[in-house]
Amino acid sequence: MAIGGIYFQSPFWLYAIVVGPFLIMMALFRKKEEGVLFPGAQRACLAPRGLRVRLQHLPVSLAALALVLTAFALARPQKGSVQESVTTEGVDIVVALDVSGSMAAEDFQPRNRLAVAKEVVSDFIQRRQNDRTGLVVFAGKSLTKTPPTTDTAVLLRQLDDVRLGMLTDGTAIGAGLATALTRLRHSKAKSRVIVLVTDGSNNAGEIDPTTAMELARAMEVRVYTIGVGRGGQVPMPVQVKNLVTGEIVKQTMLREVQIDENLLKKIASQTGGEFFRATDKTSFQTIFKRIDQLEKSEIKSTIYRRHRELFSPFLVMAAFLWIAAGMACLCGLRVAQG
Repeated sequence: MAIGGIYFQSPFWLYAIVVGPFLIMMALFRKKEEGVLFPGAQRACLAPRGLRVRLQHLPVSLAALALVLTAFALARPQKGSVQESVTTEGVDIVVALDVSGSMAAEDFQPRNRLAVAKEVVSDFIQRRQNDRTGLVVFAGKSLTKTPPTTDTAVLLRQLDDVRLGMLTDGTAIGAGLATALTRLRHSKAKSRVIVLVTDGSNNAGEIDPTTAMELARAMEVRVYTIGVGRGGQVPMPVQVKNLVTGEIVKQTMLREVQIDENLLKKIASQTGGEFFRATDKTSFQTIFKRIDQLEKSEIKSTIYRRHRELFSPFLVMAAFLWIAAGMACLCGLRVAQG
Protein backbone atom coordinates (compact mmCIF):
# COMPACT_ATOMS: atom_id res chain seq x y z
CA MET A 1 0.00 0.00 0.00
CA ALA A 2 1.32 3.45 -0.90
CA ILE A 3 0.17 6.93 0.13
CA GLY A 4 1.89 10.02 -1.24
CA GLY A 5 5.00 8.11 -2.30
CA ILE A 6 5.29 6.38 1.12
CA TYR A 7 4.89 2.59 1.17
CA PHE A 8 3.50 0.70 4.17
CA GLN A 9 4.87 -2.78 4.81
CA SER A 10 2.04 -3.69 7.26
CA PRO A 11 -0.84 -1.40 6.26
CA PHE A 12 -3.46 -3.20 8.39
CA TRP A 13 -2.07 -1.33 11.43
CA LEU A 14 -3.39 1.90 9.90
CA TYR A 15 -6.90 0.85 10.89
CA ALA A 16 -5.88 1.32 14.53
CA ILE A 17 -5.39 5.04 13.88
CA VAL A 18 -9.15 5.63 14.14
CA VAL A 19 -9.09 4.43 17.77
CA GLY A 20 -7.14 7.50 18.91
CA PRO A 21 -9.63 10.11 17.66
CA PHE A 22 -12.45 7.94 19.00
CA LEU A 23 -10.97 8.07 22.51
CA ILE A 24 -10.63 11.84 22.32
CA MET A 25 -14.24 12.20 21.21
CA MET A 26 -15.38 9.94 24.05
CA ALA A 27 -13.48 12.12 26.51
CA LEU A 28 -14.75 15.40 25.06
CA PHE A 29 -18.39 14.35 25.04
CA ARG A 30 -18.44 12.86 28.50
CA LYS A 31 -20.89 14.51 30.80
CA LYS A 32 -19.11 17.35 32.55
CA GLU A 33 -19.11 17.09 36.31
CA GLU A 34 -17.97 19.47 38.95
CA GLY A 35 -15.95 16.75 40.58
CA VAL A 36 -13.56 14.89 38.29
CA LEU A 37 -12.52 11.42 39.34
CA PHE A 38 -9.06 10.21 38.24
CA PRO A 39 -8.17 6.51 38.16
CA GLY A 40 -7.50 5.31 41.67
CA ALA A 41 -8.84 8.47 43.32
CA GLN A 42 -10.86 7.95 46.44
CA ARG A 43 -12.77 11.22 46.31
CA ALA A 44 -13.78 14.00 43.94
CA CYS A 45 -11.19 16.51 42.89
CA LEU A 46 -11.27 19.58 45.10
CA ALA A 47 -8.72 21.50 43.07
CA PRO A 48 -9.55 24.87 41.56
CA ARG A 49 -11.86 24.58 38.53
CA GLY A 50 -9.35 26.12 36.02
CA LEU A 51 -6.67 23.56 36.84
CA ARG A 52 -9.16 20.72 36.77
CA VAL A 53 -10.42 21.77 33.32
CA ARG A 54 -6.87 21.88 31.95
CA LEU A 55 -6.03 18.43 33.34
CA GLN A 56 -9.35 16.77 32.66
CA HIS A 57 -8.67 15.53 29.12
CA LEU A 58 -4.88 15.79 28.98
CA PRO A 59 -4.03 12.13 29.81
CA VAL A 60 -6.60 10.78 27.34
CA SER A 61 -5.52 13.19 24.59
CA LEU A 62 -1.84 12.33 25.01
CA ALA A 63 -2.58 8.60 25.08
CA ALA A 64 -4.77 8.89 21.96
CA LEU A 65 -2.07 10.75 20.04
CA ALA A 66 0.51 8.20 21.22
CA LEU A 67 -1.77 5.41 19.95
CA VAL A 68 -2.03 7.06 16.51
CA LEU A 69 1.77 7.42 16.22
CA THR A 70 2.32 3.86 17.46
CA ALA A 71 -0.09 2.46 14.85
CA PHE A 72 1.61 4.54 12.14
CA ALA A 73 5.04 3.20 13.21
CA LEU A 74 3.82 -0.42 13.31
CA ALA A 75 2.52 0.00 9.72
CA ARG A 76 6.22 0.27 8.71
CA PRO A 77 6.25 3.42 6.51
CA GLN A 78 9.01 3.27 3.88
CA LYS A 79 10.29 5.79 1.37
CA GLY A 80 11.52 4.43 -1.96
CA SER A 81 11.16 0.77 -2.87
CA VAL A 82 12.30 -2.80 -2.26
CA GLN A 83 13.11 -5.80 -4.44
CA GLU A 84 10.12 -8.03 -5.03
CA SER A 85 9.31 -11.06 -7.14
CA VAL A 86 5.85 -10.66 -8.64
CA THR A 87 3.77 -13.33 -10.36
CA THR A 88 0.96 -12.05 -12.56
CA GLU A 89 -1.53 -13.57 -14.98
CA GLY A 90 -0.95 -12.64 -18.60
CA VAL A 91 -0.48 -13.61 -22.22
CA ASP A 92 2.12 -12.73 -24.84
CA ILE A 93 0.59 -10.68 -27.65
CA VAL A 94 1.97 -9.09 -30.82
CA VAL A 95 -0.15 -6.62 -32.76
CA ALA A 96 0.73 -6.64 -36.48
CA LEU A 97 -0.57 -3.35 -37.89
CA ASP A 98 -0.93 -2.53 -41.59
CA VAL A 99 0.51 0.91 -42.45
CA SER A 100 0.11 0.69 -46.22
CA GLY A 101 -1.21 3.62 -48.25
CA SER A 102 -4.78 2.28 -48.26
CA MET A 103 -4.94 2.82 -44.48
CA ALA A 104 -5.25 6.53 -45.37
CA ALA A 105 -8.82 5.85 -46.54
CA GLU A 106 -11.25 8.21 -44.83
CA ASP A 107 -14.27 5.93 -44.43
CA PHE A 108 -13.83 6.16 -40.61
CA GLN A 109 -14.81 9.82 -40.56
CA PRO A 110 -13.63 12.21 -39.32
CA ARG A 111 -10.27 10.37 -39.29
CA ASN A 112 -8.59 7.80 -41.49
CA ARG A 113 -8.31 4.07 -40.85
CA LEU A 114 -4.82 4.16 -39.36
CA ALA A 115 -5.65 6.93 -36.86
CA VAL A 116 -8.67 4.99 -35.57
CA ALA A 117 -6.69 1.72 -35.47
CA LYS A 118 -3.93 3.36 -33.40
CA GLU A 119 -6.46 4.74 -30.92
CA VAL A 120 -8.21 1.39 -30.45
CA VAL A 121 -4.92 -0.51 -30.15
CA SER A 122 -3.73 2.05 -27.57
CA ASP A 123 -6.83 1.44 -25.43
CA PHE A 124 -6.31 -2.31 -25.76
CA ILE A 125 -2.68 -2.06 -24.60
CA GLN A 126 -3.60 0.07 -21.59
CA ARG A 127 -6.25 -2.44 -20.49
CA ARG A 128 -3.75 -5.31 -20.47
CA GLN A 129 -1.20 -4.02 -17.97
CA ASN A 130 -0.07 -7.54 -16.93
CA ASP A 131 0.64 -8.81 -20.44
CA ARG A 132 3.75 -8.69 -22.57
CA THR A 133 2.67 -6.91 -25.74
CA GLY A 134 4.69 -6.19 -28.88
CA LEU A 135 4.12 -4.16 -32.01
CA VAL A 136 4.97 -4.99 -35.63
CA VAL A 137 4.08 -2.77 -38.58
CA PHE A 138 4.02 -3.79 -42.22
CA ALA A 139 3.38 -2.37 -45.67
CA GLY A 140 5.59 -3.47 -48.58
CA LYS A 141 8.00 -4.71 -45.86
CA SER A 142 7.65 -5.45 -42.16
CA LEU A 143 9.30 -3.84 -39.13
CA THR A 144 9.39 -4.62 -35.41
CA LYS A 145 8.60 -1.46 -33.46
CA THR A 146 8.62 -3.11 -30.02
CA PRO A 147 9.24 -6.72 -28.98
CA PRO A 148 6.81 -8.12 -26.36
CA THR A 149 7.22 -6.07 -23.18
CA THR A 150 5.35 -5.09 -20.01
CA ASP A 151 6.63 -1.51 -20.35
CA THR A 152 3.38 0.08 -21.46
CA ALA A 153 4.84 3.59 -21.64
CA VAL A 154 7.51 2.56 -24.17
CA LEU A 155 5.01 0.59 -26.20
CA LEU A 156 2.58 3.51 -26.40
CA ARG A 157 5.36 5.87 -27.50
CA GLN A 158 6.29 3.48 -30.30
CA LEU A 159 2.65 3.19 -31.33
CA ASP A 160 2.33 6.97 -31.41
CA ASP A 161 5.35 7.07 -33.76
CA VAL A 162 3.59 4.86 -36.33
CA ARG A 163 2.62 6.82 -39.44
CA LEU A 164 1.72 6.40 -43.09
CA GLY A 165 4.64 6.29 -45.49
CA MET A 166 7.14 4.94 -42.96
CA LEU A 167 7.65 1.82 -45.09
CA THR A 168 7.67 1.02 -48.79
CA ASP A 169 4.06 0.89 -49.96
CA GLY A 170 2.33 -2.42 -50.51
CA THR A 171 0.59 -5.03 -48.33
CA ALA A 172 2.95 -7.81 -47.25
CA ILE A 173 0.60 -9.79 -44.99
CA GLY A 174 2.90 -12.85 -45.04
CA ALA A 175 5.93 -10.80 -44.01
CA GLY A 176 4.01 -9.00 -41.26
CA LEU A 177 2.74 -12.28 -39.83
CA ALA A 178 6.19 -13.92 -40.06
CA THR A 179 7.87 -11.00 -38.25
CA ALA A 180 5.26 -11.15 -35.49
CA LEU A 181 5.91 -14.89 -35.12
CA THR A 182 9.64 -14.19 -34.81
CA ARG A 183 8.90 -11.92 -31.84
CA LEU A 184 7.10 -14.84 -30.12
CA ARG A 185 9.69 -17.48 -30.97
CA HIS A 186 11.33 -17.51 -27.52
CA SER A 187 8.17 -16.86 -25.52
CA LYS A 188 7.41 -19.39 -22.77
CA ALA A 189 3.90 -18.12 -22.12
CA LYS A 190 1.09 -20.66 -22.26
CA SER A 191 -0.93 -18.35 -24.52
CA ARG A 192 0.72 -16.67 -27.50
CA VAL A 193 -1.41 -14.51 -29.73
CA ILE A 194 -1.07 -12.33 -32.83
CA VAL A 195 -3.65 -9.68 -33.73
CA LEU A 196 -3.30 -9.01 -37.47
CA VAL A 197 -4.90 -5.73 -38.57
CA THR A 198 -5.06 -5.07 -42.33
CA ASP A 199 -7.31 -3.49 -44.97
CA GLY A 200 -6.02 -5.11 -48.13
CA SER A 201 -4.86 -8.26 -49.86
CA ASN A 202 -1.33 -9.63 -50.00
CA ASN A 203 0.55 -8.04 -52.92
CA ALA A 204 4.14 -7.67 -51.66
CA GLY A 205 6.80 -9.36 -49.58
CA GLU A 206 8.91 -12.49 -50.00
CA ILE A 207 6.91 -14.68 -47.61
CA ASP A 208 3.64 -16.22 -48.73
CA PRO A 209 0.81 -15.74 -46.16
CA THR A 210 0.02 -19.47 -46.28
CA THR A 211 3.61 -20.30 -45.33
CA ALA A 212 3.42 -17.88 -42.40
CA MET A 213 0.08 -19.42 -41.39
CA GLU A 214 1.57 -22.91 -41.33
CA LEU A 215 4.42 -21.63 -39.19
CA ALA A 216 1.90 -20.15 -36.75
CA ARG A 217 0.14 -23.51 -36.54
CA ALA A 218 3.42 -25.29 -35.85
CA MET A 219 4.26 -22.80 -33.09
CA GLU A 220 0.70 -23.06 -31.67
CA VAL A 221 0.18 -19.31 -31.96
CA ARG A 222 -3.41 -18.14 -32.32
CA VAL A 223 -3.95 -15.44 -34.93
CA TYR A 224 -6.90 -13.07 -34.73
CA THR A 225 -7.40 -11.30 -38.06
CA ILE A 226 -9.23 -7.99 -38.47
CA GLY A 227 -10.31 -6.68 -41.86
CA VAL A 228 -10.47 -2.89 -41.69
CA GLY A 229 -12.94 -0.81 -43.70
CA ARG A 230 -15.87 -1.39 -46.02
CA GLY A 231 -14.05 -2.44 -49.15
CA GLY A 232 -14.94 -1.32 -52.64
CA GLN A 233 -14.99 2.42 -53.45
CA VAL A 234 -13.70 4.43 -50.47
CA PRO A 235 -12.68 8.10 -50.10
CA MET A 236 -8.92 8.41 -50.36
CA PRO A 237 -6.76 11.55 -50.08
CA VAL A 238 -4.42 11.98 -53.02
CA GLN A 239 -1.84 14.55 -54.04
CA VAL A 240 -2.61 16.13 -57.42
CA LYS A 241 -1.02 18.90 -59.45
CA ASN A 242 -3.06 21.95 -60.35
CA LEU A 243 -2.77 22.23 -64.14
CA VAL A 244 -3.10 26.01 -63.99
CA THR A 245 -0.82 26.97 -61.08
CA GLY A 246 1.36 23.86 -60.93
CA GLU A 247 0.73 23.70 -57.17
CA ILE A 248 0.50 20.28 -55.49
CA VAL A 249 -2.79 20.08 -53.58
CA LYS A 250 -4.60 17.43 -51.58
CA GLN A 251 -7.91 16.11 -52.87
CA THR A 252 -10.22 13.33 -51.80
CA MET A 253 -11.13 10.82 -54.50
CA LEU A 254 -12.92 7.49 -54.56
CA ARG A 255 -10.58 4.53 -55.03
CA GLU A 256 -11.14 0.81 -55.14
CA VAL A 257 -9.81 -1.09 -52.10
CA GLN A 258 -10.44 -4.83 -51.74
CA ILE A 259 -9.95 -6.88 -48.58
CA ASP A 260 -9.02 -10.54 -48.98
CA GLU A 261 -11.56 -11.88 -46.49
CA ASN A 262 -11.04 -15.49 -47.55
CA LEU A 263 -7.33 -15.31 -46.72
CA LEU A 264 -7.92 -13.64 -43.35
CA LYS A 265 -10.63 -16.15 -42.43
CA LYS A 266 -8.36 -19.04 -43.39
CA ILE A 267 -5.44 -17.74 -41.29
CA ALA A 268 -7.72 -17.29 -38.29
CA SER A 269 -9.49 -20.66 -38.55
CA GLN A 270 -6.30 -22.64 -39.19
CA THR A 271 -4.56 -21.18 -36.13
CA GLY A 272 -7.44 -21.31 -33.64
CA GLY A 273 -8.24 -17.60 -33.79
CA GLU A 274 -11.18 -15.65 -35.20
CA PHE A 275 -11.81 -13.32 -38.11
CA PHE A 276 -13.50 -9.94 -37.54
CA ARG A 277 -14.63 -7.14 -39.80
CA ALA A 278 -14.27 -3.56 -38.52
CA THR A 279 -16.33 -1.12 -40.57
CA ASP A 280 -16.33 1.75 -38.06
CA LYS A 281 -14.74 2.80 -34.77
CA THR A 282 -17.45 1.18 -32.62
CA SER A 283 -17.08 -2.24 -34.23
CA PHE A 284 -13.29 -1.86 -33.97
CA GLN A 285 -13.58 -1.27 -30.21
CA THR A 286 -15.98 -4.19 -29.79
CA ILE A 287 -13.56 -6.53 -31.57
CA PHE A 288 -10.64 -5.65 -29.32
CA LYS A 289 -12.81 -5.99 -26.21
CA ARG A 290 -13.66 -9.50 -27.32
CA ILE A 291 -10.01 -10.35 -27.92
CA ASP A 292 -9.37 -8.94 -24.44
CA GLN A 293 -10.95 -12.09 -23.00
CA LEU A 294 -7.96 -14.26 -23.93
CA GLU A 295 -6.73 -17.17 -21.83
CA LYS A 296 -4.24 -16.21 -19.11
CA SER A 297 -0.87 -17.69 -18.20
CA GLU A 298 1.50 -16.95 -15.34
CA ILE A 299 4.33 -14.48 -15.88
CA LYS A 300 7.02 -14.05 -13.25
CA SER A 301 8.82 -10.74 -13.09
CA THR A 302 11.17 -9.16 -10.58
CA ILE A 303 10.78 -5.56 -9.48
CA TYR A 304 13.88 -3.92 -8.01
CA ARG A 305 13.32 -1.29 -5.37
CA ARG A 306 15.38 0.58 -2.78
CA HIS A 307 13.77 1.87 0.39
CA ARG A 308 14.38 3.71 3.63
CA GLU A 309 12.53 2.92 6.88
CA LEU A 310 10.63 5.88 8.35
CA PHE A 311 9.03 4.34 11.44
CA SER A 312 11.74 5.28 13.99
CA PRO A 313 10.81 8.97 14.55
CA PHE A 314 7.14 8.07 14.97
CA LEU A 315 8.02 5.32 17.47
CA VAL A 316 10.20 7.69 19.50
CA MET A 317 7.51 10.37 19.56
CA ALA A 318 4.91 7.78 20.57
CA ALA A 319 7.13 6.63 23.48
CA PHE A 320 7.49 10.21 24.76
CA LEU A 321 3.73 10.73 24.50
CA TRP A 322 3.01 7.52 26.41
CA ILE A 323 5.35 8.71 29.16
CA ALA A 324 3.75 12.17 29.11
CA ALA A 325 0.28 10.62 29.35
CA GLY A 326 1.37 8.60 32.37
CA MET A 327 2.87 11.66 34.05
CA ALA A 328 -0.28 13.68 33.36
CA CYS A 329 -2.35 10.94 34.92
CA LEU A 330 -0.14 10.92 38.03
CA CYS A 331 -0.40 14.69 38.29
CA GLY A 332 -4.16 14.36 38.07
CA LEU A 333 -4.14 11.86 40.91
CA ARG A 334 -2.14 14.19 43.11
CA VAL A 335 -4.49 17.09 42.39
CA ALA A 336 -7.50 14.89 43.07
CA GLN A 337 -6.06 13.72 46.40
CA GLY A 338 -5.50 17.27 47.56
